[in-house]
Amino acid sequence: MADTAEARPAKHVVYCGVCTLPPEYCEYGGTTKKCEDWLQANHPNLHSQLYDTEAATKALSNLSVDAQKRAEKDAQKKAAKAEAAEVREKNARAASKVYIKRVERNKRKYVTEVSGLEAFGLDLKKIAKEFGKKFATGSSVTKNAGGTGDEITVQGDVSEDIFDWLQEHHEEIPEDNIELIEDKKKKVGPAVPPPQ
Repeated sequence: MADTAEARPAKHVVYCGVCTLPPEYCEYGGTTKKCEDWLQANHPNLHSQLYDTEAATKALSNLSVDAQKRAEKDAQKKAAKAEAAEVREKNARAASKVYIKRVERNKRKYVTEVSGLEAFGLDLKKIAKEFGKKFATGSSVTKNAGGTGDEITVQGDVSEDIFDWLQEHHEEIPEDNIELIEDKKKKVGPAVPPPQ
């Protein structure tokens, strides 16, 4: 019984590189324009099937006049929302800062903490791994002191090297948005007895 039935080959499904949904559902992801551009660059045949103006007008012609107007308004709203979100994201990136802080641990021991990279869309674990390889030292992603986000902690005083590396490998981060900070350990003086 099982011998006579042929196994069907697995169906290959394309997933969008922007919103990770199948291209047929990109319109529900909120990044329609970016998804369309990605699809056109990577899968032109599928793009012509989904975004062809003739196919869209044919699909709209089956709808009533009121439904066509509603569909047009919805498309305009989605495009406006996507554009506004893109502008907000661009403004947030322009205002974001990357902080490279050199922290003294013991007498001449330092660690370098890098925070703010996630605002520029960078994968912190991947960057931490690259730092570890580049500087031949330990590097990990940890929660920052305030507990509000993540930061990369690199063993050793490599703050200026990290600054140069970011400039070289990530041009999307403007030089003005990278700040070097030095955090020295406070010296503890002799204990003064309280007055009596």
